Amino acid sequence: MLLHDDVIEEYLDFATYAAGDSPCFEAWALGVAGDEEVLAWLGTLPAIKRQPNLVFAAARWHGAPAPGPYARLRQVLLEQEPAVRETVMARATQTNEVGRLATLVPLLALVEGPLALVEVGASAGLCLFPDRYDYAWPALGELRGSGGPLLTARATGPLPVPSAHPEVAWRGGVDLHPLDVTDPDAMAWLQNLVWPEQDERRERLRDAVEVARREPPRLRTGDLFDHVEDLVDEASGHGPPVVLHSAVVAYLEEPDRERFHDLMTGLVAAGRCRWVSNEGRRVLPRVTGDREVPTGRFVTALDGVPVAWSHGHGHAIHWLS
Repeated sequence: MLLHDDVIEEYLDFATYAAGDSPCFEAWALGVAGDEEVLAWLGTLPAIKRQPNLVFAAARWHGAPAPGPYARLRQVLLEQEPAVRETVMARATQTNEVGRLATLVPLLALVEGPLALVEVGASAGLCLFPDRYDYAWPALGELRGSGGPLLTARATGPLPVPSAHPEVAWRGGVDLHPLDVTDPDAMAWLQNLVWPEQDERRERLRDAVEVARREPPRLRTGDLFDHVEDLVDEASGHGPPVVLHSAVVAYLEEPDRERFHDLMTGLVAAGRCRWVSNEGRRVLPRVTGDREVPTGRFVTALDGVPVAWSHGHGHAIHWLS
C-alpha cells in the first residue's frame, strides 16, 4: 500500500489491495478516489493520517455500517467530521494480524533457536507468540502439537515446511502506542480494524488476544530508532535475537525507511541479530530490488534477501526458488 503518494493514487492502490478480500473496502476506496469533497477533507489531515485503513476504521467507530454503501461512509465522514478527525488523530492502524505468522514461521525455522524475538511496531504483541499456534499449508504440509489455534496459508513453490515449532526464549517489542491486551477499549479498536467481511479474522483475533493475555509480552513505548538496539542487546542474553516486523515500515517517511534499512543491515552485518521483514513491495526498495512482485503481495525477506511473496494478512505465501 502507498501511504505518502498522491491521495487519489493511495486510495486506488488500496482498492486494488482490497479486491477479493473486502468488496466493501474496495468500493469505499474507489468512492473516495472520485469524491472531490472527501478528498479535500483528507487533504487537511497529516499525510500519515490519510491512510484508508485508519480513515475507514474511524468512520466505522462512529457508526458507518460495514459492509455498507459508500454513501453512508461519506455521510459519517462529512457530518461527523470533528469526531472522526479526533479519532483519526488519536488512533493508529495497529492491525496486529496474527495470521501473518503462517507466512513468517517458515523463515523463523531457518534460524537456529531458542529465539529471542524483538518486534518492531508490535501493537499488542500478538505476533510474538509463533510457538503457541499450529499451522497448515494445504497440499504441502502442516505443523501441529502446540495446543493452540490453527493458522492456514495457501502455499506454492518449494516452501520449507518446518518440522518443529519455533522455540522462543524471550519476546518483546516497541511501538509508538502499544496496546494492552487487558484493556477492553484497546481490544475493541483492534476488532474494529478487522475488515468488514472477514469474520474468520475477527475470531482469530479474539483467540490471539486470549493467547497473549496468558503471558502479556514486554512492550516498550517509543520510537523504534530509540529502542531497537537496546532491545536487541537485552534479547541477546536469552538467545539469538530476531528482529521482525510486518506492515510497519510503510508508516515511516521515506528518509526514515532508508535509515531503518541501514540500521538493520548494520546490525545483521555485525552479527547482532537476524532480520525478518514483511512489507509492501515498494516499502523497502533495496530489499525488493528489481524483482517483479505480484500486485497485492508483500516481500517477505530474511536478512534483507527476499524468500517469498506473501499475502498481507497471511492468507497465502509463494516461496521463491
